[in-house]
Amino acid sequence: MRIDLHAHSNVSDGTQAPADVVESAAGAGLDVVALTDHDSTDGWAEAAVAARKTGVALVPGMEISCRTREGISVHLLSYLHDPAHPGLLEEITKAKDARHTRAQKMVTLLAEDYPLTWDDVIHHVAPGATLGRPHIADALVAAGVVEDRAEAFSSILTSHSRYWVQHYAPDPALAVELVREAGGVPVFAHPVASARGRIVGEGTYREMIDAGLAGLEIYHRDNPEEGRVFLRRIAKRYGLLVTGSSDYHGAGKPNLLGENLTSPEVFARIEELGTGSAVVR
Repeated sequence: MRIDLHAHSNVSDGTQAPADVVESAAGAGLDVVALTDHDSTDGWAEAAVAARKTGVALVPGMEISCRTREGISVHLLSYLHDPAHPGLLEEITKAKDARHTRAQKMVTLLAEDYPLTWDDVIHHVAPGATLGRPHIADALVAAGVVEDRAEAFSSILTSHSRYWVQHYAPDPALAVELVREAGGVPVFAHPVASARGRIVGEGTYREMIDAGLAGLEIYHRDNPEEGRVFLRRIAKRYGLLVTGSSDYHGAGKPNLLGENLTSPEVFARIEELGTGSAVVR
């Protein structure tokens, strides 16, 4: 079985509709794909229809944007949770609202120096999608300011730029607790992706593990090999699941579906642990 447990649609910052993500997964020879849009489950229903049509099993999921007390960004994958769980839904809604306000403030700052308006950004956001920096990047590309998203993120939209605006995000341990309460399976996404920014120390891992962390996404293109050695040691010490995924974004990133995979044994364990929703077959 070929299993990829991390993919995004245009419900967040991917470039394809949820159904198209599933169809692309079928074209890539995958047996299982997880839809893990940022802070949203709005793509689940459409993706489920495509899953039944194509025969690709769909793992309903989500990627939750978190932040430690020290201000370090952490992304948490949630699989098979209840999308209507009040506690988790309240926290996600709070984070989504903060992203929207933050984006507006960033666009106001950017407009002082670049030909960019709020309408330019909204043009790149699918109805109901979680708005974020990738949509601002797409607007900058369309305006000819940068060549692609990667250039935008490495320069204008970096956390060190004058256009950066902080936004609310839950503590990662709290997010783990809420995912567990919602019947989901929490997995730490690309934990040692230092090229993305600062990474957390072992203290944060212990807090997340104490809260119920189930696994680590070790096999991801942004985790360097020396970091994977560290992650394998943590996984072995605490009995955590080890996953591998593409973090597919369509044309938004070079990541290819199936470039990293999760074992059938780990997938079976995730399906066993997840009680808030079910794999769609």
